[in-house]
Amino acid sequence: MMFKSISQNVTIVISLMLREIITRYGRRGLGFLWLIGEPLLFTGAVILLWSFIKAPYQHGVRLAPFVMTGYMALIMFRHMVSYSMGAISGNLGLLFHQKIKILHVYLARFFLELGGTTLAFLIVYAVLMAFGQVTWPMDPLLLYYGWISLFILSIGIALVVSALAMEFDVVERIVPVLMYAVLPFSGAFTMAAWLPAKYREVYLAVPIPHTVEMMRAAIFGEFVETHYDPLYPLFWGGLLAVLGLIMISRAKEHIDAD
Repeated sequence: MMFKSISQNVTIVISLMLREIITRYGRRGLGFLWLIGEPLLFTGAVILLWSFIKAPYQHGVRLAPFVMTGYMALIMFRHMVSYSMGAISGNLGLLFHQKIKILHVYLARFFLELGGTTLAFLIVYAVLMAFGQVTWPMDPLLLYYGWISLFILSIGIALVVSALAMEFDVVERIVPVLMYAVLPFSGAFTMAAWLPAKYREVYLAVPIPHTVEMMRAAIFGEFVETHYDPLYPLFWGGLLAVLGLIMISRAKEHIDAD
């Protein structure tokens, strides 16, 4: 009975993912390939632009893999938060089906973003390896762990933001602005070791850089100084996810009433 329930939930989530791909990207043209192409083109363009205006190395770190790790992480985080805000309002009609729950809708969007950005990350990594810009990760398990930690943290933040957006319309207008405010603390533009010691603790109080630092530690190895706590982003991700689900459950009552 338990396996039947799990199988049913997995089927629902996959069906919602396929539906989301069609509604977001359409059936013509690149279609679902744009899910991979969008982060791929964005990261490729940034790497190309930075290669013209910056030195090949930043503080002893190769520019291309530095940009790749930072921007791929940033893209997944921003997409998960942005696309989660309209998850329920865009699929409200589906919730009348008894078997489809709110969590199914969110999981479909979260795993869709994870799949798209992960495939884009692998493609960029393979291209950089072909051009000799990066080697095989020094610690592949740490790379996976950092990426999944970012995914879990993004889920927590996305659920809280989505719950607030369900109750307050102004949140959808504020979040894009806040996304730009988060950029200096995202790990995309700097590493913790490059900051003065007195500012480093403040910077690392934000959980997002810990995930990026882990990925860079996995790729660059022990010869590049990194600072991270492997449990810190997971703690915040889990805490925010529970808080977000509670808030969404409360906010859903107002939507049903409307």
